[in-house]
Amino acid sequence: MMLEVKGVSASYGHVEALRDVSITTEKGQIACIIGSNGAGKTTLLKCISGLVKPVSGQIKFLGAPVSFSKPHNNVAKGIVQVPEGRKCFSGLTIQDNLLVGGYLQNGKGLEEGLEEAYRLFPILGERRNQFAGTLSGGEQQMLAVCRGLMAKPKILLLDEPSLGLAPIIVNQVYDLIGKIRESGITILLVEQNAKKALCIADKAYVLENGQIVIEGSGDELLCSPAVKKAYLGE
Repeated sequence: MMLEVKGVSASYGHVEALRDVSITTEKGQIACIIGSNGAGKTTLLKCISGLVKPVSGQIKFLGAPVSFSKPHNNVAKGIVQVPEGRKCFSGLTIQDNLLVGGYLQNGKGLEEGLEEAYRLFPILGERRNQFAGTLSGGEQQMLAVCRGLMAKPKILLLDEPSLGLAPIIVNQVYDLIGKIRESGITILLVEQNAKKALCIADKAYVLENGQIVIEGSGDELLCSPAVKKAYLGE
């Protein structure tokens, strides 16, 4: 078991964001979490990466508890989150953004990471000295994902990677996700674009009002009448 979230509840003050949430992810899988705005999806990712401490429950990565006192240590263990909204450093070049993502790597690791990023998305290499703030939204999303890869993740947490992007760019993002999975990296994907996420997911969960209400394979959820009605517009 790569990731095990068991009975996790989390709150912001008196507002309960997650209630008794349990999910698992195996090595090499794509697992997705779908749900509406405010369902608790981002909070769950923040708990897994150690940024939000649950009020109850446990989270284990490769059999060891996730650290909440020093969340940066989780990056060194292989848990890397790509945040919603891309959050690239607009005043830094593409290459400098990538180097920030690889701050834990040595010289050889940085060089290998840059080569892989430019292989996955060649336009980043062509524009490596261009400021990130001048890129399109889709290009910034690709940069954000590649910046995450610079940390050499074992599991990559992707928070709404298709948000605000044109359909043709969404397809490019998902092509990149497929390539990342082929490289052996496990992916936990949070998405409002339910159909796109379920089509590539080995395992899928529906999160509503802080609780898991449906789970199964991606194909099973695509065929679920409840999911079709609520999330697929069918």
